Amino acid sequence: MSDDESYELLGFDNILLPVGDLAEAVRFYERAGLTVGFRFDEGGIALLKVGAETPGILLRHEEGLGPRPPAWPTPRVWLEVPDAQVTARELTRAGIALLDAPFSVATGWTVEVADPWGNVLGFTDYSKRPELARRG
Repeated sequence: MSDDESYELLGFDNILLPVGDLAEAVRFYERAGLTVGFRFDEGGIALLKVGAETPGILLRHEEGLGPRPPAWPTPRVWLEVPDAQVTARELTRAGIALLDAPFSVATGWTVEVADPWGNVLGFTDYSKRPELARRG
């Protein structure tokens, strides 16, 4: 690419998460409150919808990937929710272990969970900065 050329980032396409068992991953994420947009078992993928946005979280089966705990450097995918503390209670009721109690961030509260393969999902709210929150 020359100095006078550049490319433009248009937005997110999908976020891909590797999983060792597609069916188990779909069950986990449905319990966590996400909805399956489509599932293609033969291709080893399932798309989880995130709100009304077109991009989503793409679960991709990786042969031989076994359960593993999340390491701190693991990338985190945070999703906006109206109330992270309510979400934490709902996740716990659904049998999903929290990585820690909800914690305070600059914009509100966040709670994180990990799937069996160590992918970390956070649920964060904008209770401290409601002017930045999405409107539902």
